[in-house]
Amino acid sequence: MKKILVLLFVFSMSLNLSMAQSVVGKWKTIDDETGKVKSIVELSIKDGKLYGKIIKLFKAPSEEQDPICNVCPGSRKGKKVVGMTIVTALEKDGEEWEGDDAILDPKNGKLYDCKIWLDEDHSNILNVRGYIGFFFRTQIWKRVK
Repeated sequence: MKKILVLLFVFSMSLNLSMAQSVVGKWKTIDDETGKVKSIVELSIKDGKLYGKIIKLFKAPSEEQDPICNVCPGSRKGKKVVGMTIVTALEKDGEEWEGDDAILDPKNGKLYDCKIWLDEDHSNILNVRGYIGFFFRTQIWKRVK
């Protein structure tokens, strides 16, 4: 009986560790210029690819609380930002997820190549890099607990 309990304990601990190392879940996006929380994005995997949608925005009372993206490309144009998929079809490459034209900035409607990876020291910190060629910006997202 003790062996079964030990095995169950080891299995549950390894399951918890593997979940802590996953990018899947809800993340607070942090503005890299102001340091303020901008939104909550939920990352999920579908058919082996990573997607992320905005589930909540943090806006100042003077700002539009439920904005529409009139500058977004394609089918996203004229749609509400909350509920919008902004991370599209990233593919896993080792410890990173990446893709071309895979992250949308709904503020300016531009698509960027994207690379996402967990911080090597903290599994509750996600590095999100949008780039064009050699020019890039990296934001830090924090896991919602």
